[in-house]
Amino acid sequence: MSAIVTGVKTDAGILSLAAGVEKGDCASAEGQHVETLLEQLEARGWATGVVSTATLTHATPAANYAHAADRGWENDTRIPKDQRGLGCTDIAQQLIEFDIGDGLEVAMGGGRANFLPAETADPEFPARTGLRLDGRNLAEEWASREGADWVWNTRDFDAIDPAKTKHLLGLFNPSHMQYELDRPNDKGGEPSLAQMTRKALEILHRDEDGYLLIVEGGRIDHAHHATNAKRALYDTVALADAVKVADDMTRDDETLILVTADHSHTLSVSGYSSRGNPVLGVAAVDGKPLRASDGEPYTTLSYANGRGGQYLEESIDELGNPGNYRVDPPAGRRFDHDSADTTADGYYQESLVPLRSETHGGEDVALYAKGPWAHLFKGTAEQSYIYYVMRHAAGATP
Repeated sequence: MSAIVTGVKTDAGILSLAAGVEKGDCASAEGQHVETLLEQLEARGWATGVVSTATLTHATPAANYAHAADRGWENDTRIPKDQRGLGCTDIAQQLIEFDIGDGLEVAMGGGRANFLPAETADPEFPARTGLRLDGRNLAEEWASREGADWVWNTRDFDAIDPAKTKHLLGLFNPSHMQYELDRPNDKGGEPSLAQMTRKALEILHRDEDGYLLIVEGGRIDHAHHATNAKRALYDTVALADAVKVADDMTRDDETLILVTADHSHTLSVSGYSSRGNPVLGVAAVDGKPLRASDGEPYTTLSYANGRGGQYLEESIDELGNPGNYRVDPPAGRRFDHDSADTTADGYYQESLVPLRSETHGGEDVALYAKGPWAHLFKGTAEQSYIYYVMRHAAGATP
């Protein structure tokens, strides 16, 4: 994401800093800041916003407004003791203290604990507290500005009047927001990615100079890492719904919309199933399962690596997030898919190579574009190229 929003490539784990920075070394970041498109447009008077179903301080949203020698420095607790006091600021603090232009107009996602003090109880889960050691309540600091507000549940989110709110901070979970499949069961209620996109655009539309909105379906990635294709697909549909909202609320002759990814995963679609066979089911022809050489059926979707290779039954933690534990098959055999419900929420696809977490894939990802200057996207391009097209479309070139 740093390359996409700055035009400059850097090393893995580093946010919007030049490649000379050593990951985790605060001192090496001095003088290495690279301006992001969001910062450039804020300086020109544009309205800006970031929306994600991951924590707001996670790598993709953070790369737009923060500069960090380690993407893991989401709150001051996460900065190692030997790196504190050397001039580096945690990512949550950078979001609240972002002072270019009039600051971000919209920031919505998860990660509430990164903004609350360690002695402050979470409003949704009183048994939990914030994570900050500096005693600052960054959410309240955001809301102390004129025309600013912060919300943590759907009731307050729905009550926000876009015509009156100038700056909106939404923090809907102590950690990442719920998967779309689990969102209806959230204790405090969470808006969907499409609902957050709509609210953000209603606020940003008020700025006649223009606006930049970054929207991330961040939990697609997390479900793939768990080899839980069902949740990954549901969150992908949620992202598509958000894209439709953006398309419906804008004009093709004045707004450039881009949809892409930062990487792929090892998910594979295989088999010779009949048309209409459930994508989450086993490969089958006319309802008759196709079988592998061990005599067992195999699913249409599988992963090259990850926690699969055994059946994983589901448990739910106190935040309502799904977890799982192993139910191993007999030695030397795969799980019995004749009796398994592969469409169940708690089914985790098989994988070839057993790993604690599925890895990213290495192939090129797609980029879809419509609107002004969309024709500049053709063939294969580097991530950093995306920045220059966006900057050109925004009229920000010298």
